[in-house]
Parts: sequence; C-alpha cells; structure tokens
Amino acid sequence: QEPEEDDRADNGPCDGEEDSDPLAPAPSSGQKVTYQTDPRPHFGVAWSSHSTCRPLWGSEGPCWGRRTQAVSDQTRTCPHCHLGLPPDTLRWHEFSGRMSKYRRAECYSAVLYVRSMGSYLERLQVFVYPPHKTSRAQRLKQAINELLTELLSVRAPLRSFSLVGLELDRCCWSLVHKNSIIRDLCNFFSKCLTLTSVCLNDMRNNMHDGLEVISAMSHTQCQHYPRANISSLELKGFFSSIMPAYRSSVSHPFFHLHGLTNLSLNYSCLTNDLLTVLQHGQPLQRHYYRKEKTLQTFALYCTLSDLHQQPVSGDLWASLASRCSNLKVKLTVDQVVNNNQLARILLPEIPLTEYTMTAFYTPDPDSSAKPLLSDMLPQYRHSLQYLFLDLTSNEPLDEELLHLVRVCERLEQLTVWAFLEIRTVDRLLHIRLTERNSLNTIRMRIYSLDDDIREQEDQLEKILSSYLLLPRKLELFAIVYPFIDT
Repeated sequence: QEPEEDDRADNGPCDGEEDSDPLAPAPSSGQKVTYQTDPRPHFGVAWSSHSTCRPLWGSEGPCWGRRTQAVSDQTRTCPHCHLGLPPDTLRWHEFSGRMSKYRRAECYSAVLYVRSMGSYLERLQVFVYPPHKTSRAQRLKQAINELLTELLSVRAPLRSFSLVGLELDRCCWSLVHKNSIIRDLCNFFSKCLTLTSVCLNDMRNNMHDGLEVISAMSHTQCQHYPRANISSLELKGFFSSIMPAYRSSVSHPFFHLHGLTNLSLNYSCLTNDLLTVLQHGQPLQRHYYRKEKTLQTFALYCTLSDLHQQPVSGDLWASLASRCSNLKVKLTVDQVVNNNQLARILLPEIPLTEYTMTAFYTPDPDSSAKPLLSDMLPQYRHSLQYLFLDLTSNEPLDEELLHLVRVCERLEQLTVWAFLEIRTVDRLLHIRLTERNSLNTIRMRIYSLDDDIREQEDQLEKILSSYLLLPRKLELFAIVYPFIDT
C-alpha cells in the first residue's frame, strides 16, 4: 500500500463486486445510481462515491439499453480505465504503477483487455507517468512485462505500437529493472512482425541500451523483410540528453530498416553516416517486385540541453534531398540563440518545410534574432510552409518579419509571438491580400511590457475592424499579450 497522497492522486473508479444488467431500464429521477453499465465488457470497473462522477465511456454518460451500431463503432476514450474502445485501439492515459484501494491496477485491466480482445488489436498507445520511487518503477516494469507477454501470447496483429514517457535515466530505475525492460522490448520487437509504426519517445536510454533496441527492430526486418517492415519510427528523446549520440555508431542499426518513410530523432543523433545510410535505405534487391519507398518526413528536435555541435555536411543533405524527391524536413529548435550554432544547424541544402523555434533572448549583444529572420530562414524561400516563432527579443523585428513573409513563396501557416508594433498586423494582412494567397493561417501574439494594454488593444481592434471582408479560407488571430519577465 502506497502513502495516502497516492490514494488521493488516484481518485478514480473502484471495482464493484458484481455488474448490473446491461439491458436494465434507466433509473427514474431521484433514484441513486450505483453502477454505470454498458453492453461492452468492462471487467467490473464501476462508479463509486469515493470517485468523481465521470462517464465510463466518454462524454455520452452511462448507457442504459442497447447501443446502435453507429454508436458502437465510434472511438471513445475512458478518462480512467480506457477499456471501452473498438477492438482495433487501446489507450490509457495514466500508467503510473501507483496502488489504490479504490480501483484495481491499470496493468490488470489492460492485460485483461488484451487477453480477451487482443487478437483484434491493431493500435496500442501506452502513456507512462515517470516514477519517482523505486517501488513504483518495479511495478511499472512488471506491468510492461505482463502486457508485452500477453500481446505475444494472443498474437495481436499490432500495426502501431507506442510507449511514451519511461525516462529510464531517472535514479529510481535500478539497473536490473532497466535491463529487464530493454530485454522485454527486444524480445517483443523480434517476434512481432506486423508492426509498421513504432513510437518510443522520451525513453531516455543510455547509448548501449538504445542501440540494442533499435538493433532488435533492424535485425527482425532484415530476417523477415518484407513481412516485417517498419515505415514510421519516432525516437524523440530516445537517448539520454547527456550522451553525445553523434559520437557513437547510431547509424548502424538503421542500415537494415528498409522502407522508412517517417523518422523522428533528436538533432544530437544526426551524423554524416546517418544521412548516408538514409539515402541508401532501399528495399532489398531480392524483393525487386516491391515498389521502392523513400523517406518522406524527417523530424529533428534540437534543444539547448542536447549536444548539437557536430559538423554535418551540406552535400549529404543535398544528396538525400535528390534521392528522396518528396522529403519534408521538420526542425524544432528550443532555446538555442547563438547565431553561430544556428548557422551550423540551418544549412541551405536542407529541404526545410516546417520550422518551430522557442527562444528567450538575453541582453547580450551577440544574441540577436535579426540574422535568423533576415539571413538564415530566407534560404528556404522555395520550401518553407509552416513557421512558428516564439521570440522574446526586445529589438524591433517588424521589417525582418515582413521581408521574410514576402520572400517565402510557399508559406501557408505563420505563428509569431514577439515584440512587434500593432501596425505590423495591418501590413501583414496587406501582404496576404495582395501577394501571398497561400498564407491562410496567421496567428499573432504581440508582447507588450506595459501593464496597461488597453490603448494597444483599441488600436488593434481598429485595424481588424477595417478588414471585414476577409477570404473565408483565411484564419486570422491577433492579440496583445502583457509580457511578464521572470
């Protein structure tokens, strides 16, 4: 039994001793409802006075009577046990290893669901709340082991598998528990041959364990291709941020992952060897009858805590772009404000289509957002389609932003949070109506250091009121936001 705060945190449905009749008539007004019933199996999960009154199967409330086929085919997600879903989907949002006297463990319900409906299961998403205690880490390890074992036992035809948020670099994970999870995952990937999509975000492995998991997927695909063919792989936060991933042989396990169409990685994993492997990643020649698949989406995440000093060849980027004609690169940068580091990342040969950046600038004169807007991003005038900027630089950036919008001929969505003048909204709308018909989403948050923003809001309202007949496909949102410097 965990401490009392765990019980309070797990305020949810409890287990009933028996289920009420699914076909029973609805209770009259004033009659106390003790159980929620549904014709689908829910393994005794019931309503209790100890829990908040929430519907078992979603927002539609308790079900009294038979459901129509149209309703039963809809995808619903229970906020607690997540068991009343169509047989091709299973989700639960809290898989934390906590113990509660008011409801049985999430693992027990999930394993029961897989045992009874797993032969139809095609998509599985597991969201883990990282543990803070060794006891919870041990229960999480046991829960994951039982779940993976049951999936293999019933031979679930899984096509999509997601395990998010393990964070194995926490001190509560002992070496024995981490090795057990890695071993179970390797065994699962070596035997589940139907997977086409795998997501292991925020796993935070050390280098050896992470490469072992990827190698298990690669070896399985090499042995059973084309029956085993993972086309989508999401590994954001897969390695611990303190590990210099680019100094290791990260690219080697990707050599046998033929037919990758979607790949997500931290920028610290990007190397010249990896770019070389990706551009040569094509189906095995003995399967010449199978149409060749090339990389279509490559998402990179670069944060200040990740090591991102490695040199990357622009020629290899150009070679990859020519090899994969439909390649779209999505780059997310967080808190990297040094212009030399940004210039090393934003090579002109990258087929960049989406750029997202959050940066808190300092008074340091070497820290300026102008080179980014005036020199670096205009390099992608022929490819950039989505731009999100959250910049806290006090320097005026209005002219640089408007020039960037003018030159980016394929820009479709623009989201800017920055210190801008109110009249910039008017000038941006004028550019949209006269020059850039493809720019159909504009969202602006104009930061202000003034406590009283009523005058700025009145000025913005006056500008927007003059554009009453905007195109229907244009989505416009603008607001003045007081900036609080902490």
